[in-house]
Amino acid sequence: MDTVIEFFLKYRPAAFGSGSIGFAPLVPAWFLLLLGITATAAVAYLYVTGVGQLSARRRGVLLGLRVAGLSVLVFCLFRPVLIIAESVKQRNIVAIVVDDSRSMRVPDVAGQSRSTALQSLIGGPDSALIKALADRYQTRIYRTSGAGRVEAPGSLGFDGTRTRLLAAVERVEDELAGSPLAGVVVLSDGADNANSVETTVGTDEQLLTLRSRGIPVYTVGIGSTRYERDVEVTRVDVPNRVLQNSTVLVDVVIVQRGFGGARLPIVVEDSGRIVGTETVTMPRNGEATQVRIRIPATEPGARLLRVHVPQQDGEMIAENNERRVLLEVRDRREKVLYFEGEPRFELKFLRRAIEGDANVQLVTLLRSAREKFLRLGVDDSLELAAGFPATREELFSYRALVLGSIEASFFTADQLRMMADFVSERGGGFVALGGRSAFAEGGYLGTPLADVLPVELGLGVSEDTTSAVEVKVEPTALGSLHPALQIAGTDSTLRARWASLPPLTMVNSLLRAKPGATVLLNGRIGDGAFVRPLLTIQRYGRGRVMAFGTQDSWQWQMHHDVAVDDSTHETLWRQILRWAVSDVPDRVEPLIAEESGTGEALQLRAQVSDAAYLRANGASVSGTVVAPGGVATEVTFDWAVDRDGEYTATYVPVGAGVHEVTIRAIAGTDTTISAPTWVRIAEPTEEFFGSELRTSLLGQLAEETGGRMYALNNATDVARDIVYSPSGATVVHKNDLWDMPLLFLLLAAALGTEWTLRRRWGLV
Repeated sequence: MDTVIEFFLKYRPAAFGSGSIGFAPLVPAWFLLLLGITATAAVAYLYVTGVGQLSARRRGVLLGLRVAGLSVLVFCLFRPVLIIAESVKQRNIVAIVVDDSRSMRVPDVAGQSRSTALQSLIGGPDSALIKALADRYQTRIYRTSGAGRVEAPGSLGFDGTRTRLLAAVERVEDELAGSPLAGVVVLSDGADNANSVETTVGTDEQLLTLRSRGIPVYTVGIGSTRYERDVEVTRVDVPNRVLQNSTVLVDVVIVQRGFGGARLPIVVEDSGRIVGTETVTMPRNGEATQVRIRIPATEPGARLLRVHVPQQDGEMIAENNERRVLLEVRDRREKVLYFEGEPRFELKFLRRAIEGDANVQLVTLLRSAREKFLRLGVDDSLELAAGFPATREELFSYRALVLGSIEASFFTADQLRMMADFVSERGGGFVALGGRSAFAEGGYLGTPLADVLPVELGLGVSEDTTSAVEVKVEPTALGSLHPALQIAGTDSTLRARWASLPPLTMVNSLLRAKPGATVLLNGRIGDGAFVRPLLTIQRYGRGRVMAFGTQDSWQWQMHHDVAVDDSTHETLWRQILRWAVSDVPDRVEPLIAEESGTGEALQLRAQVSDAAYLRANGASVSGTVVAPGGVATEVTFDWAVDRDGEYTATYVPVGAGVHEVTIRAIAGTDTTISAPTWVRIAEPTEEFFGSELRTSLLGQLAEETGGRMYALNNATDVARDIVYSPSGATVVHKNDLWDMPLLFLLLAAALGTEWTLRRRWGLV
């Protein structure tokens, strides 16, 4: 297209984009205007009086063609010029930024690797792009990974583990600041996968910075925009941490090209041992497939899971067939406080369900009479001796709170506020159960807990608001995916199991889920379409909240339709409480990326709180990092002054593998040690994911800076367009446009058409 435009307009599109159109007539402009008007009037008079035998329509056509020809001639007499700044020969530098990452090894350029195609452009003095630029510019070559100038482009190893494309362009422009830099040429596949730890500003900010410098960037895309055959494990999602003996849902997203309709196995391994597998039929090319695999978490510690699809014949890349993720399996006993306002079967069977779980300690406080309480599962005689906790320190020592049928008036205003803070500030789990003294029926409307709950409360529509309504339980689409509701081993048996469970009853009026909340179970009333949210969850501040609107989930254990050996009720409640205590923060909470590259500085962060979970400033914080070989390194944390209770440190790991991090905080005489957390140090593999040519960033980079983007086969056109760069040492030229072939063709077309029509109509 550029060649066509240059043929008709004499200059390339880049020249018109950078320059401006002006006029430089040899005689005064008023004279030319007068001449044009006179000629037009004469022609008009001729056609009006001299060809009277023609119809008015035909006279108008001939007049229009003649006037068009005269207009072209007058336009040429005005002497149009293209005013443009052009680079001065051998006075400017062109910087070439080369993507030397591992994705450039992909063999998708006419059977050759991207690096081979790139070397043909800049590999030596006789290479295509260098040769095209040599007549007018001095060239300097840089690479995207590492730092420094490349003296011998032919020796590039293309072994960079990350592409920091925008950062590399910024670095080159900074290095050449003060030099006559005509422009920057980027040869890349369009990836920019610098991680968030290394990147202090986002893409938009970097582009804005480059644009403000006024140096055009010309980008050349190398690679194929679509592979013929490839399988990619795009994403793997697992919880950050779970309790031992939990069932873990591994969500895998796969994208493939060329394998539509094929059945591909997906394998999950833990330390070389297969713990889960699923075979899936691939959809049409390019469509994502989401697969859910259930695996057991039986061994404590850091479990490094490898999720992969075996390499298939004809695949373009093998490295993107797998991902590795860390799963922290905790073997510790989590304390949950369950407060019930009256003796009822729900309490009895809930406790029975949790009895066999070694990782959940259910501490129960039952109001047996006025000012009298029964305590079960306490650690000592002093725990909960005065009834429900009255201080933040006492309540916040638990990881989760289950609130049964107890009226709001039992609590003081401070206790209600404290329970809301338990969720939002402490980050604890909160489960609210249905009952005649729960939710709105218990007087919680207008209290701080009403804000915490994920459902909107409303009074019953009947006069008897405590009457029970029978509901058939139906999981929602999201409920079938939630880890707390996995009461069967496969998706098909899960659906069948939920469908077979007997109905439950509700006495509470739960109107609808709040915005941002998720309904996991609906309760359908009778055979009609009216449903109530039965089990709803949401995030509130730092914590999790669940509203379970039934009063008799124990029916799933004791109903006559449920087999004696059925463990649905037991499994459900174990998973609900495990969900409630998962991801609950400790007083010293490490905030560390799960993965970092070898040789890259690892940013360590920690949040430190006191016993009331108020952010603690001024503490003495240190940490121990244990490498896979057992070598321990001590690091000292500094207080991040702009963020309460946050402390940071930098650590450069030695060697690859899973590193264990433990953090200690000392505030006065109070010493707190975090639970161990782990980070995987490995060579980054991001280069092989989404590695098809990405033109979006390359195009945006060129557009924002005033440059252009080119296909690989047009890469040498950069040398012709960069001539018109406004940057560097330039000289302004006025280039004539009156002799453009387009003007000659327009003049010939107008006069030739007029003569042809005159001949046809018998005037010549």
